Amino acid sequence: MVHHSTSEESSEEAQNVQPLGRLATLSYGVGHMLNDITSACWFTYLLLFLTNMGLSPRLKMLWDAATVMLSGQVADAFTTIFVGELIDRYGHFKLWHAGGSLLVAVSFSSVFGSCLPCKVMGSNSTTLQTIGYSTFAAIFNVGWAVTQVSHMSMVNCMTLNPTSRVSLASCRNAFSMVANLSLYAIALCVFSVYAKDYVDIKLQYSVVPVLSAVELYKFSMRLCVLFSSCRLKLQFECRKLSGISWTHWFKKILYYQVALVYMLTRLVANVSQALLASYVTKELGMGRSSKASVPAIIYICSFLVSVVLQEIRWSGLRLKIFFTAGAILWIFSGAGVFVLPGRMHNLMYPLSVIIGAANALMMVTGISMESMLVGEDLNGSGFVYGSLSFVDKLSCGLALYALESYQESSDPMQKLDNHISYSVTRYGLGVIPATCALISAAITYTMKLPDACSARSVTLVEPLLA
Repeated sequence: MVHHSTSEESSEEAQNVQPLGRLATLSYGVGHMLNDITSACWFTYLLLFLTNMGLSPRLKMLWDAATVMLSGQVADAFTTIFVGELIDRYGHFKLWHAGGSLLVAVSFSSVFGSCLPCKVMGSNSTTLQTIGYSTFAAIFNVGWAVTQVSHMSMVNCMTLNPTSRVSLASCRNAFSMVANLSLYAIALCVFSVYAKDYVDIKLQYSVVPVLSAVELYKFSMRLCVLFSSCRLKLQFECRKLSGISWTHWFKKILYYQVALVYMLTRLVANVSQALLASYVTKELGMGRSSKASVPAIIYICSFLVSVVLQEIRWSGLRLKIFFTAGAILWIFSGAGVFVLPGRMHNLMYPLSVIIGAANALMMVTGISMESMLVGEDLNGSGFVYGSLSFVDKLSCGLALYALESYQESSDPMQKLDNHISYSVTRYGLGVIPATCALISAAITYTMKLPDACSARSVTLVEPLLA
């Protein structure tokens, strides 16, 4: 009887470590697309919208725009760690994911719309505007955090296979690029239309996020059935295991190393994304369509690299090598961005190719390090993803608040001569991501990741795009 029970457990474990097929990988990858497109709008266009259209008067708008951004990031940060703990206790990943997605879809349009409290109160004061936009920013980010933590925590309950876990992260990143590209395709069309006055420009900023979110939400609903078929093989095992104390993770050096690397990786991606549109238009003097075309190139390259990464047989050493390669690419890209003069703005396009590849390499391997940290401690996955996201959101919010608070309003035409204006935007897009990449590469070098290149570490049953 004992032999029979042991045989069943061995058979079940063998099934759980089998590589995932294409359907399961693809269905997981599409589950975060609504979050991705709203995040792209948030980091790319929110500061531009608030400083140019949303807030008045202009004397205080830089501080107020930074406050709105920070309020959203803080709400996101505290929600992630709270939801992570609830997921570890009660499970139900898909219910959390569905609820968060619904809240994102409902609240997102209000972030880029008119100030609703101002209309209700019949006042247009700067304080009320800031409170109004900050409130909806916080609500949106609560939904965003719930969706993100539940979606990331699913990985460890879908498979024990290390390579399949990396492939899930890679597929997720690839579909993130698809979502972002759909945003920039819409933005390119909208911003290419000539705007006659303030009202038309404000309408453009409102139309882009709303159209993007609506189209992707309809697409996500069509794929809801596909995603629901993605079975969480290990969820029953998660319920059988006792909860893991937070102190279990705090005693691990690898936890702090992965937390720092993930935080720095997200700083690289989010700070660069938030400042890119301002950089190409104000620092380089490129046309308004560049606010969409340059990010589009970055995401196309990230998508291609992400697809390639899911075909690789992964180990701890390879994760470190590929992450370091991405960090090195960002260091060189940051240096190029920092010294690029406005008269040579066309060089931003090849730089965008390098940035796109670097982002994919760092993001896919950085998220995969989280999965490797969790390993088979399934009942602690929610806390790990939640706590690491807490550090990420808080650091990004503070960084963007500081950068935006010290932004300067200047005429972009003054920067088209042979002299380079070393503004806060240029430092923020060039120096900060490059420095974060350098530090994260150094930390990665000191990591002792488990060697996943074993019987469990085999490639997918089918190629992602076969």
